[in-house]
Amino acid sequence: MEKAKYSIGLDVGSTTAKVAVIDGKKNLIYSKYERHNARVNELVSHYFDEINQLIGDTKVNICVTGSVGMATAEQLQAEFVQEVVAASVYARKAHPEAKALIDIGGEDAKVVFFKPNGGMELRMNGNCAGGTGAFIDQMSVLMGVDNQKMSQLAMNAQHVYPMAARCGVFAKTDIQNLMARNLPEEDIAASIFHSIAVQTVVTLSHGIDFEAPILLCGGPLTFLPALRKAFCDYMQLSENDFIVSENSNLIPALGCAYRNFPTDSADSTDASDSDGIQLSILRKRLHQEIKVEWNSSLEPLFKNEMEHDKWLQSKARFATETHPLAKGKQQVVIGIDSGSTTTKIVAVRMGSNTDTDAKSAQKDKGDIVFTNYRLNLGNPIKAVADGLNALKQEAEHRGAELEIVGSCSTGYGEELIKAAFGLDCGIIETMAHERAAASLMPDVSFILDIGGQDMKAIFVEKGAVVRMELNEACSSGCGTFIQTFANNMGYSVGDFAKLACQSKAPCDLGTRCTVFMNSKVKQVLREGASVADISAGISYSVIKNCLYKVLKLHGNENLGGKIVVQGGTMRNDAVVRAFELLTHTEVARSNMPELMGAYGCALHAATDYLSKDSQDGLSEDSAQLPSSSNKNARSIDNLLNLAHYETKQLQCKGCENHCYVSRYTFTGGNKFYSGNKCERVFNNKGANEIKGKNIYEYKYHLLFDGKEIKHFDITKRHIKVGIPRILNMYEDFPFWNALLHAAGFDVILSSDSTFSQYEGALNTVMSDNICFPAKLAHSHLKELNENPEVDRILMPYVVYEHNDDPKNTLNSFNCPVVSGYSDVIKSVIDLKKPIDSPVINFAQSKALEKQIVDYLKKLGVDRKTARKALREALYAQAAYSAEIKTKAWEILNQNEEKPRLTILLAGRPYHTDPLVQHKLSEMIANLGVNVISEDIARGSSDNNDAYNSQPETYLVKQWAYMNRIMKAAQWAAEQGDNVHFVQMTSFGCGPDSFIQDEIRDIMKRHNKPFTLLKIDDVSNIGSLKLRVRSLIESLRVKSLKLKVNSFKLKGQSTNHKVQSSNLKVQSTAQSLQQTKVFTKQDVHRKILAPFMTEYLTPIIPPILKLIGYDVEVLPMSDEASAEIGLRFANNEVCYPATLIVGDIIKALKSGKYDLKNTAVVMSQTGGQCRATNYAGLIKRAMISNGFQDVPLLTLGVTASTGEASGSTDDKQDYNEQDGFNVPWLKYSQIIVTAIFYGDAINEMYNACIARERKQGIAKELRDKYIRLIDEPIARNSAKGLIKLLEQAAEEFNQMTLDKNVPKVGIVGEIFLKFNPFAHQYLERYIISKGIEVVPPLLAPFFLQEFVNVEIQKHMRLNCTKVPDFIIKGAYQALIGRRLRQVNKAASKFRYFRPFTNIYDDAKDVQGLVSLAAQFGEGWLLPADIVGYIRDGVNNIISLQPFGCIANHVISKGIEKRLHERFPQLNLVSLDFDSGVSEVNVTNRLLLFLDSITE
Repeated sequence: MEKAKYSIGLDVGSTTAKVAVIDGKKNLIYSKYERHNARVNELVSHYFDEINQLIGDTKVNICVTGSVGMATAEQLQAEFVQEVVAASVYARKAHPEAKALIDIGGEDAKVVFFKPNGGMELRMNGNCAGGTGAFIDQMSVLMGVDNQKMSQLAMNAQHVYPMAARCGVFAKTDIQNLMARNLPEEDIAASIFHSIAVQTVVTLSHGIDFEAPILLCGGPLTFLPALRKAFCDYMQLSENDFIVSENSNLIPALGCAYRNFPTDSADSTDASDSDGIQLSILRKRLHQEIKVEWNSSLEPLFKNEMEHDKWLQSKARFATETHPLAKGKQQVVIGIDSGSTTTKIVAVRMGSNTDTDAKSAQKDKGDIVFTNYRLNLGNPIKAVADGLNALKQEAEHRGAELEIVGSCSTGYGEELIKAAFGLDCGIIETMAHERAAASLMPDVSFILDIGGQDMKAIFVEKGAVVRMELNEACSSGCGTFIQTFANNMGYSVGDFAKLACQSKAPCDLGTRCTVFMNSKVKQVLREGASVADISAGISYSVIKNCLYKVLKLHGNENLGGKIVVQGGTMRNDAVVRAFELLTHTEVARSNMPELMGAYGCALHAATDYLSKDSQDGLSEDSAQLPSSSNKNARSIDNLLNLAHYETKQLQCKGCENHCYVSRYTFTGGNKFYSGNKCERVFNNKGANEIKGKNIYEYKYHLLFDGKEIKHFDITKRHIKVGIPRILNMYEDFPFWNALLHAAGFDVILSSDSTFSQYEGALNTVMSDNICFPAKLAHSHLKELNENPEVDRILMPYVVYEHNDDPKNTLNSFNCPVVSGYSDVIKSVIDLKKPIDSPVINFAQSKALEKQIVDYLKKLGVDRKTARKALREALYAQAAYSAEIKTKAWEILNQNEEKPRLTILLAGRPYHTDPLVQHKLSEMIANLGVNVISEDIARGSSDNNDAYNSQPETYLVKQWAYMNRIMKAAQWAAEQGDNVHFVQMTSFGCGPDSFIQDEIRDIMKRHNKPFTLLKIDDVSNIGSLKLRVRSLIESLRVKSLKLKVNSFKLKGQSTNHKVQSSNLKVQSTAQSLQQTKVFTKQDVHRKILAPFMTEYLTPIIPPILKLIGYDVEVLPMSDEASAEIGLRFANNEVCYPATLIVGDIIKALKSGKYDLKNTAVVMSQTGGQCRATNYAGLIKRAMISNGFQDVPLLTLGVTASTGEASGSTDDKQDYNEQDGFNVPWLKYSQIIVTAIFYGDAINEMYNACIARERKQGIAKELRDKYIRLIDEPIARNSAKGLIKLLEQAAEEFNQMTLDKNVPKVGIVGEIFLKFNPFAHQYLERYIISKGIEVVPPLLAPFFLQEFVNVEIQKHMRLNCTKVPDFIIKGAYQALIGRRLRQVNKAASKFRYFRPFTNIYDDAKDVQGLVSLAAQFGEGWLLPADIVGYIRDGVNNIISLQPFGCIANHVISKGIEKRLHERFPQLNLVSLDFDSGVSEVNVTNRLLLFLDSITE
């Protein structure tokens, strides 16, 4: 039979399709690289036509790869290969010398490290398309040049500016900031490429160093020399260290062609058409429509065209007419909105000298006479000048002579434009939008403004702004986001929006991130959705993102009945309609929503002008505007002439930032500075500006510049200990500094944080979505490690911070990242000196003394000296705490007669670092506001009303910093209107995701606004300043009671100057509503429990029935659970919490249960993990939905929670429900045996299904033996369960074939690894590939508590007197005997993997992670990995919720060390949440599975 002579490799990426054809001699005879604009089949068909012309209709071999290639491979019935695998095939063949491969594609970046032993480490970006081809496209659109031109510009750059490397959306804001400063295009372009290099290395190196030569792959690296240069500069390599071929953009396609090469037996695989296939048949397959029934859970935006037309008519009544300019002299005011991407100008008529009577003047007042909307294209001053020129031309055309009597600017460029054109005033954009909305609807209650980059939600009561939310960080869901999507699919925004209105089944695309959504779009296209369905889905996503992520509206919050929508995005009918459908409201929209900011500005300028005129004696009756009042009037030319400018770049030396500042000098004499992070040296305020006091500056110097204590009686030890300026050292440095000095050591502190040092150590960061303060730690440790003067480094493992308020809080834990980050550092940095990580408990003085004596003993310090040093250290720490608290009160009380507005800017101790907070505190103080910190609520109740404030919250008060922040929030909420609360939080902060809703609620109950400032490594504080200014401005307006429904020509009130001392908050605080308590009378209630796993869940009802409770386990989560969960728990909490909240609310709303006889139960883990507080989220969601009469029970799992902080025993069990009690000891035997039983059945099922004798028998047996457990449990017979297990083992054994199959082990967060919906039925997919899943076990999660109790005692984390032999004896009595019985019974199944002793598991992790890591899965996760490897399972998947704080340390954090210890390990980490797409997961999973060898 004739074999194929040609091999085709097809690479269908997210944006382009590449093809390569090689002949029998492996010569490339045809190749193409083109964008497919989501029309893949069309383009591939065209390629086949061209190949046919070249080689005729002959037999070919074909192999497909690429992020969208899977669908094409299915259609062609061809082999599909993961793209990194395809690229590495090419690399091995064509460039065996390459040590690594970097591939930047349209939406993903990949790295392969080639190991000397022939192995490979493959990496791929999981969650973010920052720094990929799509990102470059977006940036070039912003700059108004194509990619090639951008590359040319970058080659001539002088400076590189720091930019957000983590996220394309953030980077966009940064670039706009750079553009707004009129910086050279060359520098901006270079900064873009630099950020991509940083992003790629940071996200993908994970502690591995790149060695030359490196093979470059993908279009961007092939065609853009500036991108290669950026990689060279950042990685400190030369161009010669890179291998770039003319076909670098075709590498995966060539790899596919090589892999499927007909004669090459080494790489040939069993494809479906092994002898090749006729080209014409391939073309036929491509044209066969794959029939897919597309259905959707979302309702269409409009039922039909008629409904759409009717809807448009209803909106027409809010239209604002534009009246053309009249002939002759007339007065206008101008409003300019200089936005992030566009400039809007509106001119409003004030009256004219041609008016004949008062009536016509009154009639014309406020008429819009001119509007202009244009793109900034990186030059906001030019955009405004062009707009004003357009107004001038229009006036000339109409024969109008304009006098500009008032002018006002707003938006990103507000201050710059005001300075450039000498405008009369500038106003914050939230106020401008409120004014415009009030003119449309005088009693407006809610305004939603969605612009190009940002969204603002403004709540208005009685004409005053009472609450305002802005998108903190992410612009998924803004105008540019929809624009990018439309353009990617080859549509204009207008056409794309029209299509949405015709959709019959809108896609549900999630709410997470633009990038996630891109891959979800690919998925739904594959499933048969139309472009219209996608467009409608995007409109829904924009609004869902806005409601649930930005506004965090929890289901039934009231927006009031008068809603106005504005901003450019609201031109899109689909977005407005989606808002109406999701909120069940009707909204007002102007016919020019994008101009409302500028219109609000014009209205403000008009009011300003009229109030000045009334002061100048304008009579109330005079409608004619006398020429005497025109003395300030100017012509357009006057404005334009002022705006010619020169710019000069200066470098500020005022602090460690060394900012590059742009100085504009305008013809009119005004100067303007931009680019300075702070305003210490260069500012735009002038010399007389009043600044507020800033406690953070004082705090920073007090912490680190304290006087060194001289000790004359101490033996000098000539050892220098390095202390990194990181994390909780911003709390505890005075303690450690005094301790070490008093013990005779010298201390070397790492230097101030700088951005360049931070970037220099980013390649050692293991988890790309960890918080900025943790990433920053790497640079400080790197500095100390390389400092020859430092002998050893101190990085203590502080589990408990000092407990400020032991009476009212349960614990004073640190967050897992702060506690355990030394484990990560030890894993990723090649240490030249030892790192000391003594485990510390600051909450108990006895425990602390033992820990300090133990630590110093290792350094050769005797007990007596150690104790003395400890006393000095405690004194130094107490003195620091007292001083910082005193200073806060001093700032607050210093001007009691005229109280100045004070903002309590709360954060964690490390937010004191100027780089971490981006000098936010200084920026706020420069607005004339005093800044104090949460330290005001620190310990000791000496008449300190801040300390005595007790926050009313649903949360368990378990984290030290969180407790302090909430206490400070409660105190600020109770103060008068001269104290307000603003919180700083780092992007990705786990604990803060739980407390922000609580704080928002505290503020709301006290009628106060809550402003949250989300900060990252991004240096752009423009949007943060906008939030703070909006807050300050709205407070001022609130106090002035300004009502600006519309401006009147009659006499204007001039009483505008009211002191803030008049602001007093009404003390009408609402109390926190609670759910009903479960009393003894409620024992009959049906208790609903969330589903967790197919093996534990079925044993819960019979066991609790035995104890006397009626429990029903809810069905497994589904899409509806995720949707409801997002609505009632904010998007940043862990994914399991979202699903569990959704499951419970869905059940209570279903109508299936009698709510008077229903309760809900949730487990509570205790410890440092966020899972302890799931119950708080559930309670809040239940109350939001009116289920406060349904009791919520919590089921404690740990034995030791609460002991360590010295809290009393009665508080240890924090289940407030006195009618629910589980006598664990009495039923311990049946509970332990049942858990072991479930694990054993799980193991047998998975081993059997990969080798089953008869299809479907494994599931049949599993279901049978899970069903049969009810009877022995009802008899409380552990023996009966063992007997049943033996029977199961024998039956599974008979039905299992002898067969060697590859194996994959699974570790990770407990809920995610056990819940099939949460991990997208991943196990099912792996099994379908003929691979055995060696499942995770549940029993060790509970059994680790025995080890933990012992470890806590040995590490002095608690002061229990219980001897080890009693704990071990309890383990043997309760567990050991049962474990042996279970192993014996289950061993009748020949593939059974015996259960191990938990104490042995703990020994396995020594040197990998500290046993103090008892958060989340804790040390058990690495122990599971070691156990798998010991049993010959080297392929392991680690599953975690996106941003899981524990896994930053115990999984991703120690990956490098795991690989060093076990070179054979093949490990992949997969993150999940409600927004992650199947395509993304499948792609990474395929990459992992492809590298599995039997």
